[in-house]
Amino acid sequence: MNEKTKGMSQTRQVFTTLRAAIVGGRLLPDSKLNIAALAEDLDVSAGAVREGLAMLEAEALVVSEPARGYRVSPISASDLEDLVKARIEVEKLCLAEAIRHGDLSWEGSVVSAHHRLQRLAERDASMPTMLSAEWTASHAEFHNALVSGCPNTWLLRMHQTLYQQSERYRQLSAPLSKEARDVGAEHRALLEAVLNRDIQTAQALIAEHLQTTGRLLLTALKKNPRAEK
Repeated sequence: MNEKTKGMSQTRQVFTTLRAAIVGGRLLPDSKLNIAALAEDLDVSAGAVREGLAMLEAEALVVSEPARGYRVSPISASDLEDLVKARIEVEKLCLAEAIRHGDLSWEGSVVSAHHRLQRLAERDASMPTMLSAEWTASHAEFHNALVSGCPNTWLLRMHQTLYQQSERYRQLSAPLSKEARDVGAEHRALLEAVLNRDIQTAQALIAEHLQTTGRLLLTALKKNPRAEK
């Protein structure tokens, strides 16, 4: 492996490792990101850490300030409210386009993703306050499958960015969320509307699904001392 390839590989390692830690809630909002310490922990060069952090800043997962360096992006109730509104509109557009243009292969991917998701427990059996890693991955797979028939790559990029930001709030709020909810029923209704090619119903259901998620996360966030006041 030449030096250029090695550098690119290290940058990707930094990016993927830190992104998973931030989205998964293991690196908390406003946490300081020390370049030298990260380089040592990840066994990479300081340059690779800087490049990885720059990539994360482009995804709004970290912020940088002159003379203060990098830190994990903060969270707030107002940011969450704006995020939910944006996600609803983008997901409705993606879903409509997917229903219009998706083929049988797309339908099969949605059915398969839903089947896997409904077989998994949402909470981790060993830590009931935490979301199961397997369920979290399958949940993302299902929502991605729903919109994957959309031919508009810009909409899909926005969908992915908004989903990732929403997942960060979900992971941070999960230990504080107590309200019962039949998420499985919501997913089944979405699946049925999509397979029936019913755009109006599918859009109404996804909006309600995301609004409910947003409301529960907002309630939990207001109990969370890591949120901005």
